[in-house]
Amino acid sequence: MNNKQNIILIGMPGCGKSTLGKALAKRLGRDFYDADDVIVEQEGKTIPELFASSEDCFRDAEVRASQFLAHKSGIVVACGGGVVKRSENMDIFKKTGTVFFLDRSPDDIVSDVDVSTRPLLKDGKQKVYDLYDERIDLYRNAADYCIPNNKPMEAVLDDFEKLIKEID
Repeated sequence: MNNKQNIILIGMPGCGKSTLGKALAKRLGRDFYDADDVIVEQEGKTIPELFASSEDCFRDAEVRASQFLAHKSGIVVACGGGVVKRSENMDIFKKTGTVFFLDRSPDDIVSDVDVSTRPLLKDGKQKVYDLYDERIDLYRNAADYCIPNNKPMEAVLDDFEKLIKEID
């Protein structure tokens, strides 16, 4: 995988995109972007404020952030969990990047993540299972590669780094 190609991480809320993305970017000497942070910066509103208007309002902002990020080169991006709900986001990212689905089981997510801090998960743990069922095919179809997140972080990062070298 060439150094100009962006690394795009998709997956469930709480699957480890931001944590792993930051660590991976550091290992590879790349810049890291959290798409949600970019949305907040570009829109001048918090994610909950955008969702309070409507989910569409947030998803529109997400498309704008995807376009902004896809114009960069050689970065690692952690996307929001619902980025796959609009296929245009994946089309945008695939022009300049390779999409990796960070697959973590709903059981691991609910046992590890504070669901109260996630806007779409505030309805409780069952929502994680419902979202997983609703989105798993979207993630799999959108991804160029799937990375199981079912081991200690260093081991997952090793797998990731190995895969990136193989892609070249």
